Order: sequence, then C-alpha cells, then structure tokens
Amino acid sequence: MNQLSLGDTFITFLAVVGPPKVLLSFAVLAQSRTTRELQILALVSSAGAALVGLLADFAAPVLFGLFHISTQALEIAGGVIFFVYAIGLVLGLHLGSEAHQAGPRLADGVRELLLPYVVSPLAMTAVLLEAVERNGWTWRATVGGAYVAVIALDLLCVLLLAQLLRRTHHTTIELLGRLLGLLLAAVGIDLVLDGMQGLGVPLGARDY
Repeated sequence: MNQLSLGDTFITFLAVVGPPKVLLSFAVLAQSRTTRELQILALVSSAGAALVGLLADFAAPVLFGLFHISTQALEIAGGVIFFVYAIGLVLGLHLGSEAHQAGPRLADGVRELLLPYVVSPLAMTAVLLEAVERNGWTWRATVGGAYVAVIALDLLCVLLLAQLLRRTHHTTIELLGRLLGLLLAAVGIDLVLDGMQGLGVPLGARDY
C-alpha cells in the first residue's frame, strides 16, 4: 500500500470502506427502523468511524512500537478477522446481531455497525499501514483527510438512500450480503497473502 497522494489514499479507503461496503449493513438495520432513526444512526456511527480512524492514524507509530508488531503481522491479523466476518455473511450469519436486542435502538444499531463499519478490520488495517508509510504529521494528516472524506461520502449515500434502503426486500438484502461476503472473503485472503509475502513466504505469481 505505497500511496503517494491524497487522491491515492482516498481511492484506497474508498475500496475498503466505501459505500458498497457499508450500504448493505445500513440496509439490514433499515428494515426495523424509521427513516429518521436510520439518519440519526448514520450520523452517530459515521462520527464514531471517523474518530476511531483518526485516532488510529495519528497513533499508528506509537501503536506499532508499543505492541512490537510488524506491518506484515497486521496484514495477516486484519485479513483473518475480516475473512471470518465475510464467511459469516456468506453463511447468512450476522455476527454480533443476536445479543442485547432489548437495549436502546441507537445503541443496538451502533453495536451492529462496529465490525463492518466503525472499527472495520480492513479499514483499520489500511489506515495503520498507510499512516506508517511515511514519517511526519503532514503525511498522517493526508491519510486522515482521505479517510474522513470517504466516511463523509458513506454518510451522504446513506442519508440520500434512506428511503430506498427501508424499502429494499429482505431477500434481496440476503442475496447481496452473501455475494458481498464472498468478495470480502477474497479480499481478506489477499491481505493475508500480502502479509505472508512480506515475510518472505514464496507464493508464486499472483494475477490481478
């Protein structure tokens, strides 16, 4: 992930946490919420996602040093976690959505968005890796700006499509969820392979 500019980092984050990755999660939650509730949930969860991303961005060098981890280890760990989540989507298992159903609706919604959106392993891995590509606050500000821009785009899409998300049939959501899960599982595996290759494991040629 050797990115060179704001535009490059924006495209990177768009790929890992852009609207296609988050709209499905909001569509699931929209089935049992009013448009107003969904809008509030989108605002709160997007603010949380931006805050966590910025904290990870500016604290990246400290975190790598404190936990004595390598970029390759982070790639493997992030890929494995995201692979497990993606397999859940493929099997129709919505991880984290079964417990605490009696809690406040806003709190429940944010909790269900934690893994796929607020603290997405794939997004946090990308933020941390991008942040340590160069030294200096200017570069980390560039990374943080690109990440927040993508979160703002996600929020705009949810707000504009709130009515459509509420009217999307449950069967359609399930089908799209399983297809997305398959694609995300492949992304998780690819991230693990990146980490293994960085450690010197011979993997042969990989076509993209």
